[in-house]
This record gives sequence, structure tokens and C-alpha cells, in this order.
Amino acid sequence: MIKRSKLFGNKTRVTFTLPADEPSGVVSVVGTFNDWQPGKHELQVRRNGTRTVSVPLDPGEYQFRYLATGGVWFDDPEGSELRL
Repeated sequence: MIKRSKLFGNKTRVTFTLPADEPSGVVSVVGTFNDWQPGKHELQVRRNGTRTVSVPLDPGEYQFRYLATGGVWFDDPEGSELRL
């Protein structure tokens, strides 16, 4: 799931959310907003049973995917593109 929240100025906070246990291991969101660098935006386990990470982004179009432990790539159920 992806949630968008307006910040000051023209930035938007985008929160990426996944279940806490699927897939297992460490998961990062990687994309054009972080030069596809694994580990830069690692999802953290929350008390409500999810994993999340929030990224402040400028207006634009971005592509992203998730990268899990063991080099497993997968897409968000809502798609792999953001338009802000």
C-alpha cells in the first residue's frame, strides 16, 4: 500500500507499507528517487503488524520496486510508478 501526504512547500511524503512477515527478511524500496540503491530506504517493522518507510519526494514521476533479502525483486500491488 502507498500513502501520500502533502508536506510544506511542494514536497509529498510517500509511505510504502508491506505486511511484517511477507516476504521474510529485510526489504528496501528502491527506485529512481534513490538511484536504485538497496538499503537506503529500508522498511521498518511497526507495532500494527506492518513494515513501512516514508520518503519525502518532489513533484515528478518515479519508478520503484521492492528488494528483499536474497535478491528477490517484487512490485507493489498498486503498481510500480508514482506521479506526484
